[in-house]
Amino acid sequence: MADAGGTAPGGSERSRDVVLLDRTNRLRLQLTGPKAAESLTGLVTSDVLALTPGQGQYSAALTPRGKVLADLRIFARSDDLLIDTGAASGPGLLAMIRKYVNPRLARHEDVSASLGDLGVFGPDAPALLRTVLGDVHPAGLADYSHVETRYSDAALMVARVPDYGVDGFDLIAPAPALETLRRDLEAAGARSVTGDESLEAARIEAGRPVWGIDMDDTMLAQEVDLDRLGAISFTKGCYTGQETVARVHYRGHVNRHLRGLRFSSLLRPPPGTELRDAAAGKPVGTVLSAAVSPSRGLVALGLIRREIEPGALVYAAWAGGANEAVVAALPFVT
Repeated sequence: MADAGGTAPGGSERSRDVVLLDRTNRLRLQLTGPKAAESLTGLVTSDVLALTPGQGQYSAALTPRGKVLADLRIFARSDDLLIDTGAASGPGLLAMIRKYVNPRLARHEDVSASLGDLGVFGPDAPALLRTVLGDVHPAGLADYSHVETRYSDAALMVARVPDYGVDGFDLIAPAPALETLRRDLEAAGARSVTGDESLEAARIEAGRPVWGIDMDDTMLAQEVDLDRLGAISFTKGCYTGQETVARVHYRGHVNRHLRGLRFSSLLRPPPGTELRDAAAGKPVGTVLSAAVSPSRGLVALGLIRREIEPGALVYAAWAGGANEAVVAALPFVT
């Protein structure tokens, strides 16, 4: 992403520093009924019962052993809960809800096909949305909070999301309305992208893991920083996997942590490459996702043993080469 002064990756000036992403491949579930919040809060790490309409939260669904089955966003609307998660974690979350949510108490419906999702991210995102949407003012929203309005005669939900560590909003509406909205956003200066390298680097620098890439159902919630990211309530009632989460929080620790890596060159190790302690040569972790940052060079997320502190030097070697990296705390701040 560009800096707040409006310089896009590569140094060129743009009238709007906003990227536009099609996020329609995410799974979206609608949960309705008098016991919807109560049914969901027993399955996830966040306190769903604390939400009021217009609020939202980041959360996770865990296995009974506390491993991450899915990370998800929960949006409390006036008549329902809208749940969404990434495409990779969608099947696991859907199977869990089908198994444990009693349809007589809370009805769930997969609305992925009927609703689409456009994401707008960048320093100028709030101003661009005001230009396109008129009286909708999303800049003051808390993370995962949202407003509901209408666009092209269809219901539109605008939710503030921190997925890339910059100002960002998801626009969720029926697909035909989103096509019109996409054209209007592009006309206002948003730049449609797929696989944008600087945006991926921004996500890594913000320390936000993606399920299926940086975390999966072999990893504990606290190993991948879901506590730092606000996905875990330590005061709510019971939920699947709570015993492990509470034991780690109150009486123990995890042996691995999500950490940042700042490599000395742009030679990129493949995901899964082993990391070794530069001093002792012992295996200490694994490289996860990596991208080239406009300001920091090659950065990555890694799952690294807890005794390897930020500032330590590690190295990665693979069939195509080798590279050294300095371990960094997340989010990157220097």
